[in-house]
Amino acid sequence: MNIYLLVEGRRTEKKVYPKWISYLIPELTEVINPRSATKNNYYIFNGNGFPSILDNHLRNSVEEVNELRLYDYLVMCIDADEVKVEERRKEVFDFIETNAIKLNPNTEFILIIQNRCIETWCLGNRKVYKRRPRSEELRQYIGFYNVHTNDPELMGKLEAHETHAQFHASYLTEMLAERNIRYTKNFPRGIVEQDYLDELIKRSTKSNHIQTFRYFLDFCKKSKVK
Repeated sequence: MNIYLLVEGRRTEKKVYPKWISYLIPELTEVINPRSATKNNYYIFNGNGFPSILDNHLRNSVEEVNELRLYDYLVMCIDADEVKVEERRKEVFDFIETNAIKLNPNTEFILIIQNRCIETWCLGNRKVYKRRPRSEELRQYIGFYNVHTNDPELMGKLEAHETHAQFHASYLTEMLAERNIRYTKNFPRGIVEQDYLDELIKRSTKSNHIQTFRYFLDFCKKSKVK
């Protein structure tokens, strides 16, 4: 079983997904060249943001997968950003239909939408959350929206932040800093460890929270069966 993985993030996802895949589907090995896939491999490509991943890279990835005939899945991971998950999903499939993009019948297309972004998912770790943080900024964030109690995917944003993704990333950065973990987009420390992932799995399976993350987990289980 081989997976061709197209991720939106310029920095974070390219580092996080390989780590998570190594825990969730340990039989898979990464290949640097998509033509090198043989058995139980995955290839990951950075789509350099949205809409670039759609306008410039999805068509090329489909053409490459169709030519190689090596991949069971073409998986695209993107942020919902400022729109609803359903709107983003419709945008992608409308683009595919309008541009007559056809994937070969032996490869299944999987669309994973991070609602709102990958940092939103990572706010679901209740174990790393501190109820009485030192940071005044984090106390302000918690007063605005408590991600320990409430679903991070339903969180809005403070007016000082231009987008939901920016606010959610700032919230996660402050939350991890309370545990002396310095998180940045370039160096997503903390969230790549297996115990961190395990807490997100626990949150998504024991509640209705971070359900777009649950969709990613379900895909991993499905691919293992195949």
